[in-house]
Amino acid sequence: MALPDLDSSVGHSFGLEFDGVMIKNITEISGLKMEQDVIDLKQNTADGKYVIKKLPGRPKAGEVTLTRGLTADNSFEKWVESAHFGKMADARKGGSIIVFDYEGIAIKRYTLTNAWPKSLELNALKAGDTSVLTEKLVITYEEMKPAA
Repeated sequence: MALPDLDSSVGHSFGLEFDGVMIKNITEISGLKMEQDVIDLKQNTADGKYVIKKLPGRPKAGEVTLTRGLTADNSFEKWVESAHFGKMADARKGGSIIVFDYEGIAIKRYTLTNAWPKSLELNALKAGDTSVLTEKLVITYEEMKPAA
């Protein structure tokens, strides 16, 4: 769905979809970016001046961190387990991070290629604490592209 030219989108909720499995209720996503190396080309011009040109290099792999409230859903744990035991054929997946608007309609997708879980972390467990327990999943990926 295209956004109007002058409107900014407000991400009300986020989801993760891999192999047709949708995980919703993600509360925070950080580190999602496209990046590439920069190559310095040092040369002399025709009139003898020394110049440095910046050229685009190889794309860089990245990492993204997803945070959600702790639930009975163990899909994150299963995915991490397959990577920890070296079952990379099962662990490497292609999928998308999805931004939903206030009506739950997907407004933007970011496609991740050959993504696998690097780590899973629970926030501090404190007896008597009234804060929400969360889990953070760090996913490493080889390529990220905004979906058309």
